[in-house]
Amino acid sequence: MQEHRRYCSQLLVLLVLFIISLYVVPILGKNGNGLIEVDVGVILDADDQMVGKVSQTCVSMALEDFYALNQNHSTTRIVLHKRDSKGDVVEAASAVVGYLPDMVYRSLINYRDLTSIELPFAAIDLLKNVQVQAILGPQRSSQAKFVIDIGNKTQVPIISQATSPSLSPADNPYFIRGAQKGSSQVESLIAIVQSFGWREVVLIYEDTDYGRGVVPFLTDSFHGISTQVRHRSVLSLSASDDHILQELYKLKTMQTRVFVVHMLPFLASHFFTKVKQAEMMNKGYVWIITDGLTSLLDYMDTTVIDSMQGVIGVKPYVPKSSKLENFKVRWRKRFRQENPDVDIFEMNVFGLWAYDSATALAKAVESSGIGVSKFKKPVAKENLIDLAVIGISEMGPRLLQSLQNIKFNGLSGKFHLRNGQLQPSSFQIVNVIGKGEREIGFWTRKYGISKNLSFSSSKNYSTNNDDLGAIIWPGESNVVPKGWEMPTGEPKLRVGVPVKGGFTQFVSVERNSQTNAVNATGFCIDVFKEIMDHYLPYDVPYEFLPFETPDGESAGSYNDLVYQISLGNYDAVVGDVTIVSNRSRFVDFTLPYTESGVAMVVPFEDDDRKNAWIFMKPLNMDLWLTTGVFFVFTGFMVWAFEHRVNEEFRGPPSKQVGMIFWFSFSTLVFAHKEKLISNLSRFVIIVWVFVVLVLTSSYTASLTSMLTVQKLKPSITDIRDLIQSKEYVGYQQGSFVEGLLKNQKFDTSKLKNYSTFEQYDEALSKGSKNEGVAAIIDELPYIRLFLSNPKYCSKYTIVGPIYKTAGFGFAFPKGSSLAPDVSRAVLNVTEKNVMTKIEEEWLDEGATCAEQDGARVTSDSLTLDSFKGLFIVAAVASFSALILFLSIFLYENWDTFASNDLSIREKLIAMAKTFDEEKDNSSDASKRKPPTGEGMAVPATATTDCPQSPATSDSQLAEWIFSPDEGLSTTETSIPIHETIEMVEINEER
Repeated sequence: MQEHRRYCSQLLVLLVLFIISLYVVPILGKNGNGLIEVDVGVILDADDQMVGKVSQTCVSMALEDFYALNQNHSTTRIVLHKRDSKGDVVEAASAVVGYLPDMVYRSLINYRDLTSIELPFAAIDLLKNVQVQAILGPQRSSQAKFVIDIGNKTQVPIISQATSPSLSPADNPYFIRGAQKGSSQVESLIAIVQSFGWREVVLIYEDTDYGRGVVPFLTDSFHGISTQVRHRSVLSLSASDDHILQELYKLKTMQTRVFVVHMLPFLASHFFTKVKQAEMMNKGYVWIITDGLTSLLDYMDTTVIDSMQGVIGVKPYVPKSSKLENFKVRWRKRFRQENPDVDIFEMNVFGLWAYDSATALAKAVESSGIGVSKFKKPVAKENLIDLAVIGISEMGPRLLQSLQNIKFNGLSGKFHLRNGQLQPSSFQIVNVIGKGEREIGFWTRKYGISKNLSFSSSKNYSTNNDDLGAIIWPGESNVVPKGWEMPTGEPKLRVGVPVKGGFTQFVSVERNSQTNAVNATGFCIDVFKEIMDHYLPYDVPYEFLPFETPDGESAGSYNDLVYQISLGNYDAVVGDVTIVSNRSRFVDFTLPYTESGVAMVVPFEDDDRKNAWIFMKPLNMDLWLTTGVFFVFTGFMVWAFEHRVNEEFRGPPSKQVGMIFWFSFSTLVFAHKEKLISNLSRFVIIVWVFVVLVLTSSYTASLTSMLTVQKLKPSITDIRDLIQSKEYVGYQQGSFVEGLLKNQKFDTSKLKNYSTFEQYDEALSKGSKNEGVAAIIDELPYIRLFLSNPKYCSKYTIVGPIYKTAGFGFAFPKGSSLAPDVSRAVLNVTEKNVMTKIEEEWLDEGATCAEQDGARVTSDSLTLDSFKGLFIVAAVASFSALILFLSIFLYENWDTFASNDLSIREKLIAMAKTFDEEKDNSSDASKRKPPTGEGMAVPATATTDCPQSPATSDSQLAEWIFSPDEGLSTTETSIPIHETIEMVEINEER
């Protein structure tokens, strides 16, 4: 029994020891001090003194500094397993070469840099034999992509300082970029080019993943600021000196003088040495280098630096701090101990990124709670590839999540990972001077270019080169290079000019009979000379070449002249060349420097003054009819108001109708003799008289104008009239107007071309029926000049513009950098008095004709629209009076209107009879008939001396007694009026 108990106790002890071996020992770690050791691989280039060796020391010091600072509460310890990316794993690689993944194997076969073959072997060795939880490096973009592929397969985080944008954390979830992406510097490079206004650049880059990665971003960004990438020069890492020189001489023959170089020091050392040898580091050249080279200038040989004097570069800005300075001192001492045979003891940003990356990894390992982890291996099968045998890391996803949330202030600045990569910071702009570099400014994403990093709250984004310090350019020049020059040994800018017999004010070409030198003059030539000589930011030598045949005649139309640029015969065309769409397919035009448009020149017409019906033309037909209607309407209103109370508006129907027309029309001359009794009539007439006053005044003014100024009316007002009447039409010889007229469906047989103003005058004077033309169709600048001559401005006028054009412009080859620069210069010239002076010199002949500014053709007849307001007022007044009149009339006859004994027809008849009856106005009757006994008696002789005929009517007697102008008057005797009427009645009875 005791033996059984002892046996059980032994089994219990063994079980406890087994549990301790499973759980306690891994927690305590391999060193037995309670810390968990985490294996991390480091793949760096041990032969690279500028980056590899510097980074190795930085990584070791980073972990030492981290654990020294956190020794009291740290539970993990990273153990580094270093591998050389170039040599140390060759033997190990040969042991696993048969197990390489097909993907990696195919990539290696096609890849140009054969030194990278060792990288997958080093990574597989670390993963298979060491089972590392993360890998730091490699730093070269061409090497990193293979290790990143392996990390994605095994779910092991790869922390690399590879900057190529082609390596994206978005496509590789286990890739952590512990550096700024190469494309983050593009905006700073663009800002520099934009600040100096350079419009063309040449990209020069190495033929590697690092070199090719940034090029698409640069090209797109330059296009965004209207700067053209004129050429791309790609150099292999193994390019010979002769090949580099050959490429440089090719670039030297181009016009562009701004070069952006994107390469690492290995190739850059050879390249810039040859640049100086090719004499391309002289005055007028611009060389801009990217951050990969700028950050490593301290490691370049002095002879290379001497060949780079005047170069501008950008690099990530590293904030200064006491912590950084202390680290540099410790690093130099440590680096001398580890690399006694290396003479370079300068820190660079890649080493600082390596230090911060190692610190970030240590923080992530500490915060993730990672333990001793193994790789999950698949079920054993035959013929598994090596990566499948390795399996998948158990702690990789947890460690990756911790890394992505890391944020702290490192030696390189703020170390903040977002979307798997370090966020960009400010960039420092430097100028290579003397034995090294000199700071000239900074670039930030928010404020652009600035001399320092102290910003006011009101500062905006700037690309002003004044915000940079003084720059010493290549050739020890302090003058900003123009960025574009004529190539060495190339001829001057060949400028084609048209040859023409007339219109010499615009362009004229003459040859010196002795020297055969070309002398071009004219308005267009002077504008071009002013721009090229005074308004371009660089000098462009040029010469004028006439577009002519061997006998001195014009070699073709303007379309033919412009097309010579696309054929390579001219570098530009200057003259009175109009910007039209079909020409722009072959060339680039500048902005126009003259007004635009096509118009007609037609003779004045002077026949209207002889027209017998010219008095009808001051008013158009609508106004005549409306006026007539209102005359009748107003007469009717007055008759209606006066009919019951005024004897003058009563009588037979014919008399009343005549009175309606007579009274209203008599207001034209204010000659009506009928007195108005009704206040409503007076109100209507007051308004109507005002309308008549305005109408008659306007009519008189218009008729006077027609009889004196109507001679300025053009004979033709619409181009469609020319087409329909099939008149002959003239145009300028060689002009695009010929094609325009054909497109407008003009009969080709009716088109005639002319080349001088004298021919214009002769053709227009003859007319279309006498072998001349009815109109000349040409561009406005020519027509303005033609009509500025006093001989022509009184005979002809402008109709139009009938067609819009862009005006005159200078033509350059497609994609020419001169076109945008000259366009900007055109704006400067046209906005200043210099253009006015040139116009006065060539196009102003001092004419004083009113027609020279262009008579606009409008109708001379007055229209109804101008008098609508007057007629509306008259109509409102009349209808208001009519409504008031009807209201009073109905009120007075309401008994009849409201009677229930009468039908509607009978009511209307009764109302009409009442309206026709004379109104008995007692107040008026009392005024007209004084009381009996009053007044003077009629003498007795009145009845005997003036017997009345029996046929004499009461009305005739009334007419004899009453004077129309006096109303109720008496005779010269003192006989009362009523007694006289009684005596007349007695005589009639007798």
